[in-house]
Amino acid sequence: MARAIALARSHRTHPNPRVGAVIASASGEVIAEGAHRGPGEDHAETAALKSASGPVAGAVMYVSLEPCAHRGKTPPCVDAIIEAGVRRVVVGAIDPDERVSGAGCERLGEAGVEVVAGVMEEEARAADPGYHRHRETGLPLVTVKYAMTLDGSAAAADGTSQWITSQEARRDAHGLRSESDAVVVGSGTLRADDPRLDVRLPGYEGPQPRAVVIKGRAALAPWARVWERDPIVVTTEPLDVPSGEAATAAGDGGRPSPEGACRALAGRGLFDVLLEGGPTLAGAWMSAGVVSRGVVYVGGRLGGGAGSQPLGGVFTSVAAAADVTVKGVRTLGRDIRIDFEL
Repeated sequence: MARAIALARSHRTHPNPRVGAVIASASGEVIAEGAHRGPGEDHAETAALKSASGPVAGAVMYVSLEPCAHRGKTPPCVDAIIEAGVRRVVVGAIDPDERVSGAGCERLGEAGVEVVAGVMEEEARAADPGYHRHRETGLPLVTVKYAMTLDGSAAAADGTSQWITSQEARRDAHGLRSESDAVVVGSGTLRADDPRLDVRLPGYEGPQPRAVVIKGRAALAPWARVWERDPIVVTTEPLDVPSGEAATAAGDGGRPSPEGACRALAGRGLFDVLLEGGPTLAGAWMSAGVVSRGVVYVGGRLGGGAGSQPLGGVFTSVAAAADVTVKGVRTLGRDIRIDFEL
C-alpha cells in the first residue's frame, strides 16, 4: 500500500483523483504497478492490469483509492478487476465522490472478490488532500503562504519585502508552487510586485500551476508579466482581460467573496490552491474560513519596528485568535519554515 500511495503522489491529475495501484501474485511477488496520469488516461487499476508481468488471476491488488464503479471517460475499474480474476483488493481510502463512495467495494464483493478497506487510510488521503476536500465540501484545499521577519512584519513601512527570506526559503516556496494546481494573488499584489506565479526551479519540467488574480478594487495592470501565463481573473462582473479568462463570482463592494472565488476555481478542476497574498486577500480568506492550512517562512531578520502585517484585519483580542495545529518546523538556511493546519 505504501508503494501504491507513492505512485499516486507522483502525478497531477485534477480534476480526477491521484491513484496508485500495485498487484502482487498469489505468492506475494509484485507483478505490476500503475498510476493514473491524468484525465482521459487509464485509471491506476487498469494501467496496472495492462502492465502485469505474470498471471493476474488469483492475485491481490493494492490500490490507494476505492476503484470506481461508474462509467466516465473510461470504463468502470471494478469491471476490469473482476474480469481479470483478481482474488483480493486492498483499498487505502474510500472514494468520497458520491458516484462511488462505497459502491466500488460493494460491487467487488458482490462478484466474489474479497475486499479489505481502510489500510493506511490517513496516508492515502494525504496523497491527494485537495481531491478529498473538494468532494467532501465543494471547495478546494487552500494553503496560505507568507513570509515575515522575526518580529512579525511581512513588508517594511515603505512597502518593500524583497527579500525578507533567504534564497533557500524562496527555493522551497517554488516547491510549494510545483505541488499546486493554482497560485492566487490579488490585483493589488499584481500591481505592486508584478509576480509571474510560476515555478522557477533548476531543471523543473513538471506542469506549471494556473496563475489566478482576484480582482478587487485595484485596477488590473495591463503590463503585468502574468498575462503571458493565461491566467484566470476572478471578478464580480464580466470583464475583458488582456489574456486568459475571467471567472465571475459573487461578492460585495466589487470584491469576489472568498467562498465564491474558491468555488469558481474548484469548478475549473483546481483543487490544490496556494494563496500567496497580499495581506488584504490573505486576511479576508482566513477570516472567511476557506483556508485549511498554511506555510510561514520566518526570515532570519529583524525589522526593528512596525511594518506591514502578513494578514490584514484587526487582532481584537486573544480570545478571538484562531487555534492552529503546528505540523512541522524546520530550518532553511538562516530561516524557519512552519507548517500549520486550521
